[in-house]
Amino acid sequence: MKIEEIRNEALKEAYFKIKHPSGLTILVLPKAGYSSSYAVFAAKYGSIDNKMSLPDGTFSAIPEGTAHFLEHKLFESEELAAFERFAKTGASANAYTSFDRTGYLFSCTGNFKASLEILLDFVQKPYFTQETVEKEQGIIGQEITMYKDVPDWEVLFNLLRSLYQVNPVRIDIAGTQESIAQITAKLLYDCYSSFYNLNNMVLAVSGNAEVADVLEVADRILKPATGGAVKRDFEPEPAEPLTGYIEEKLAVSAPLFMLGFKEAVQTPVRTTKERLGAHILLDIIAGKASPLYKRLIDAELINGTFSFEYFEGYGYACAIFGGESKDPQAVAQAIKDEIKRLKTEKVEQQSFERTRRKLYGRLIMMYNDVDELANELAATFFTGNGLFDDIEECKAIELDSLNARLDSILNESSSVLSVILPA
Repeated sequence: MKIEEIRNEALKEAYFKIKHPSGLTILVLPKAGYSSSYAVFAAKYGSIDNKMSLPDGTFSAIPEGTAHFLEHKLFESEELAAFERFAKTGASANAYTSFDRTGYLFSCTGNFKASLEILLDFVQKPYFTQETVEKEQGIIGQEITMYKDVPDWEVLFNLLRSLYQVNPVRIDIAGTQESIAQITAKLLYDCYSSFYNLNNMVLAVSGNAEVADVLEVADRILKPATGGAVKRDFEPEPAEPLTGYIEEKLAVSAPLFMLGFKEAVQTPVRTTKERLGAHILLDIIAGKASPLYKRLIDAELINGTFSFEYFEGYGYACAIFGGESKDPQAVAQAIKDEIKRLKTEKVEQQSFERTRRKLYGRLIMMYNDVDELANELAATFFTGNGLFDDIEECKAIELDSLNARLDSILNESSSVLSVILPA
């Protein structure tokens, strides 16, 4: 078993990467002086994975929402449910399904090894019956219906359904009433066997935890994996959006909007340089220190809900601006006009340097948060990066490369405006 120490001298931080004999990759970042510990056991299996790879190299379609459904069911057991077991150690446990992965986690201030044992144990012991699956279909069906009335959720998924024509990021993470009705206990076992292979997973730990303690539990609990990392198979995504505008009426006091700019991606995963460059550009365009933000606030076209993000994952990437506005069309046009101006006049050195330093500061602050550190360890592992890559790339990024990137993204022809109007 190889234990590799990965250190950043400037930060005076280090984490350990272990390829366990079971096939699982384990990442541990001890934080001296911290009282809390955090662990996440994650699989490279998210809502976008609507195909399952078969032993003969082909793929089989699986119902939308299966990853989320499986996450819910995995907490159950023939004996004591996982949440009840965690309650005995005093740990706070949870789970999530995102577009790209599923994670099971806990945080604690004591009994770390006992809690880690529960985490590794229950995730490796699936228990599904047709009766409990049918019961869960009713529960998740109600959840799907409920989210249809949540404005923040609908404005985002209306945007994604309009930006993307075939990429499964356009599908609600929980699926649809029709898709989850197709899920059976056998299908869950098949998906578990395929995606919950330890070679397709990672355990990330940070805080008050030592490598020796993590390995002692892992050696006792982990079962050797028999397969390899899972392959993904997606149809090519057209460059253009499905439509340029979509609206819906819900019970909101003021209109909500999201303006998205679809990026034509050449490779499935964005590089660190691409991600950081996009974050810096969006902050220069619409951050609280930008001229655009001041104009929109002064005109009372936006309020404190206004935000932006670079939304990216396996096979997709887009820039999103959103919030409340009495006139979403006017805000969208102002953003587009500011992008046009910057593409012509280019980003200035002073603005670039100020924003780059701001991002660098935010990245450093992450090292005070054990929860965020563990989740970032898991996320970077699945994209093939290291935890310290963002810090090093942020220091190295240059203005010329940023302006070159501005020329290739945020094109008006690839934009969509999603609006939720008061019913």
